[in-house]
Amino acid sequence: MKNNKIAFQTFGCKLNFAETSAIAGKFTASGYEIVNFSEEADYYVIHSCTVTSHAEKKTRAAIRQAARRNPEASVAVIGCYAQLRPEEIHKINGVDIILGNSDKYRLPEYITDLRKYKEEKNQAPSMPTDFEPGFSIGDRTRSFFKVQDGCDYFCTYCAIPFARGRSRSATIASTLQVAQQIASSEVKEIVLTGVNIGDFGRRNGENFTELLKALGQLEGIERIRISSVEPELLKDEIITLVAQNRRFMPHFHIPLQSGTDRILELMKRKYKREVFADRVNTIIMMMPDACIAADVITGFPGETDEDFRQTVDFIESLPVSYLHVFTYSKRPGTKAALLAEQVPDAIKQERSRLLHQLSERKKELFYNENRGSHQLVLWESSMHKGFMNGFTGNYIHCKKPFDKNSVNQIESVILLEPDKDGMYMVKPNH
Repeated sequence: MKNNKIAFQTFGCKLNFAETSAIAGKFTASGYEIVNFSEEADYYVIHSCTVTSHAEKKTRAAIRQAARRNPEASVAVIGCYAQLRPEEIHKINGVDIILGNSDKYRLPEYITDLRKYKEEKNQAPSMPTDFEPGFSIGDRTRSFFKVQDGCDYFCTYCAIPFARGRSRSATIASTLQVAQQIASSEVKEIVLTGVNIGDFGRRNGENFTELLKALGQLEGIERIRISSVEPELLKDEIITLVAQNRRFMPHFHIPLQSGTDRILELMKRKYKREVFADRVNTIIMMMPDACIAADVITGFPGETDEDFRQTVDFIESLPVSYLHVFTYSKRPGTKAALLAEQVPDAIKQERSRLLHQLSERKKELFYNENRGSHQLVLWESSMHKGFMNGFTGNYIHCKKPFDKNSVNQIESVILLEPDKDGMYMVKPNH
């Protein structure tokens, strides 16, 4: 096949990465050669994100980069930004194909036949309603496994339900069939991903806990990580299952968004801050060395200095390991975009800076608490300055001199000392 080099650039969540890999697999099966996005290719595919305006800016920059690398190449933009604002992307020179979330899996046929695309895609993207499973396969160590898509929550700041549609998933039986494909590969660890994975199975009369129990019995997968679960959906039985089944990693990602009930209500979140605190404390009671990450949005409309102070104090009071900090970004079509009390950018940036500092302090404390502990590290294949890296079960980033025999192996180690980049040097635990 001539003109068969194709490059992918993915922005946003782990779910996007799982989907990109599934789409790339269709091209590989058809004889295309996957190359790095920084190389010259015949086709460039940009999997976009719309969570923030900054994410959309990255997509626009990637389009321009692709056009510079090969002006003759075909450029496709897919995903959430393409779903919600295709007209903005149409204005950028060099874009040949724009596919929202309902159509992006048809990319191979449209790239093969641009005339067909132009005949069929001159209308607005339809809302996605089907569930398409997927998992990443580029890294034989770890796979992002899509088990759920869409969201029914419609939080006032978030455009994702408009981009990805209603919450949906496959049955447990179908999900296990896909998981078996991963288990038959060299992958040692799967990361369960979705928009709201705690909502798995609701429309099928099943639930997330039942899925976890089934996955926990699956032979061939040594480690399972659970990505972000809403506080009110993180049931005691899930926490207990993770504590009791060695295949599940003691690593939790729980959205907080704000530490004040007033802002949580304005956001239309489905919990009060006490629920979040209870979940964190229950985890630590059952797994004292667990890693707990939290999402926080700062600068939401109406957030006062007092609201921000209460959020900081609340996080300080809890054994949270680190934060994912998001500066509020007005998303067209959301209710929060219409609120009158928009916070000035300078104040949002300062609050973001302070939260990042808090996250660093939390992470340093968490790492120091694990100094000298015995951990199991899954080593990855990449090498930097003669060192390889990997993660413990509780998500501590480790390094050691590169040893090709350790790649994709789980090793018992003792954590020695974090380096200046915050990575733990280790020694074998013999």
